[in-house]
Amino acid sequence: MSSRLEGIVARLKRCYGALASPPSDAFTLFVWEILSNHSTPRKRDAALAALKRHRALTPDAMWNAAPRRLEESVALAGPYRDQRLLGLRKGVDLFRRTPTLPSVVRGPVPAALRQLKQLPRLTGESGPYRMLLFAGDHAVLPVDARVSRVATRLGYGERSTNFTKTARSIRAAVAAELPHSANAYRQAYTYLAHHGVATCAETDPHCDECPLLDDCPFGTSRDRRPV
Repeated sequence: MSSRLEGIVARLKRCYGALASPPSDAFTLFVWEILSNHSTPRKRDAALAALKRHRALTPDAMWNAAPRRLEESVALAGPYRDQRLLGLRKGVDLFRRTPTLPSVVRGPVPAALRQLKQLPRLTGESGPYRMLLFAGDHAVLPVDARVSRVATRLGYGERSTNFTKTARSIRAAVAAELPHSANAYRQAYTYLAHHGVATCAETDPHCDECPLLDDCPFGTSRDRRPV
């Protein structure tokens, strides 16, 4: 029998259809993270596609790429081009100095987290865990603001002023219901995160259009408030 959370993910899949996941290659995923910051999925994907066309999605290839091509490609992600380029240079340097990094990501989680936190932009409760999940094949849940919002509104975990505590409580609640497989966690993350953008917004959630309304304590409490 499927758990409540598995049922929730299945309903989101029926609602939103097939969704693209983050890249599974460690270096490409690092670039994806840099391009995602202060960008939109459409702009990020355009920048990533441009880097792919220029064959600049390996550490050595990006290191040797023509600066102008890199600048033009990264600019497609939106503002903060120079900051993105700086982050990419630092990351490329780490990947080149540590060629075993992709295999470290697939190894024991504590060691992988220590190494990943040396990469620019991969701090906090989401970036390193996305790398562990999508590039390392670990059954872990990245918790960002979108996942945290959706999960706690559905009753998974408890909100705290300390986001790390919130993330830990969500992971513990999710672990009790999801199969211990990377694929199950990838599906859960992808659909919960998308739902947090498309419907379960922070300030104006579209509860009347939500496919989970009848199973959401937050949504049903809003629906019953007097007008």
